[in-house]
This record gives sequence, structure tokens and C-alpha cells, in this order.
Amino acid sequence: MRLLRNLCAAKAGTTAAEFAMLLPLLTLLLLGAIDGGRYLWACNRAEKATQMGARFAVVTDMVPGGLAGYDFAIPGDLTQGDPIPQSKFGGATCQSNGGVVSCTCDTGQTCPPLGTANTTAFTNILARMRLFYPALTADNLVIKYQYSGLGYAGDPNGSDVAPLVVVQLRNLTFTPNLYRFVGASTLPLPSFSTALTLEDGSGAKSN
Repeated sequence: MRLLRNLCAAKAGTTAAEFAMLLPLLTLLLLGAIDGGRYLWACNRAEKATQMGARFAVVTDMVPGGLAGYDFAIPGDLTQGDPIPQSKFGGATCQSNGGVVSCTCDTGQTCPPLGTANTTAFTNILARMRLFYPALTADNLVIKYQYSGLGYAGDPNGSDVAPLVVVQLRNLTFTPNLYRFVGASTLPLPSFSTALTLEDGSGAKSN
């Protein structure tokens, strides 16, 4: 009986037992803090990628090839030097679907013939963005050319329109280390977007 009483009263190893009970919780908290930092870092990289993509897109070839070379003074109701109204070009969107790049006129808007998408221009923009976020794929990237009110018909020095170029990233995911313990796989990241007005809009790199 004395041995049993001594055993019940013994406190040796209490700290180790308490630590063993708290260790899983502390591990989860530590991994959560690390994953929180990694998530913010991924968001920062994606945001910087869109900024650099937009900066690159406004000084290099436009993705909708037909828009880049279209002369708005030819149809007849606009003469050379006239500002281009939104009724002539409202906006177009270029994106990749399974690696195939296409450009379409935005819903409810009017566009000139957009022609075949300049896949090389799209790929060059994506390559620039991958310097900041290497995991990006073509299907993550959307490039919009929206009406800005700038440009004039018959411009002899480049594109008649100077649209607002919007570079967007979509469908990005993040994989937390913590998810390995709860059976989940990925966490969606928000969409990111940056817009700048087209500058020279020609060439394969910034001049």
C-alpha cells in the first residue's frame, strides 16, 4: 500500500507528460503561422506578377492581332484624326483555354475584326510574369483591352486605339503544409488584376 501511495504522489515526469499533450497543438500553431506567411508571400508574388505583366503588355505587341493593325478611318464614318468612340471599340478579352489562345469581343460591345490571337505576344507576357511567379500557367492569365477614349482613326504610327490593358490572374491555388494533417489539398487564392494604358504596343520587348 505504501508503494501505491508513493506512486500516486510522485510528480516526476509531469512536465514531460504535459508537454506531450501540448505538442500536437503547438505543432499545428507553428505550421499555421508558417502557412500564413507563405500564403501572404504567394499573394504578394501574384500581385507583383500582374503589375509586371501589365507593364510589359502595354509596351509590346497587342494580343488581338486584328485590332493592332485595324484602320478605323477606312469604314467611312470616321476620317483620319477623328477620336474613336466606344461604339467602334468597346473592349476585347484574350485568354487561354487548354493552351489555345483566343480573343473575343466583350459581351454587349462592338469590335473590329480581332483576327487571330498573337500567341507569341501572349506567351511573352506570361514568360515575363513567370519571373515573379514561376507556377503560373497560360490558363491562369487573362488580358483585356478595354475602351479608354484614347487614340484616333488613321494613326500612322501604330494602333489606332490606345486601350486600357488589364492583366488578370485567375484560378490560382495555394497548398498549405497544415493541410497534410487534415486531408485537404489546396486553398484558392483570390484573383489579381492590374491595368495600364497602352503605350507603343509594338515589339517583343520593352523599348
